[in-house]
Amino acid sequence: MTNDALAEFENPFPEPVVLEITDSIDLHAFRPKDVKAVLESYLVEAHAKGFRYARVIHGKGIGVQREITRKVLSDTEFVKEFRTGDEFSGGWGATIVEFK
Repeated sequence: MTNDALAEFENPFPEPVVLEITDSIDLHAFRPKDVKAVLESYLVEAHAKGFRYARVIHGKGIGVQREITRKVLSDTEFVKEFRTGDEFSGGWGATIVEFK
């Protein structure tokens, strides 16, 4: 496989994908190795848009994405607090974030 073919194989999206920033993000749409970077970028944009709260849907599974999510939230200076979602917002498959 040539370098050009390999580069194309590794990055099927040569142009950045622009997503609308809402008060909720579902991490199921992203590769596990990208979750941390995606979440960090999302939090910056959601905070800049003035959201007071956001919901991060990470799924129930075995808890890997939940732990990544909570580590990122703990390390983000403009996050006031976070908690497990209630029965109407995803239960333990989601984390509710409150911004400062």
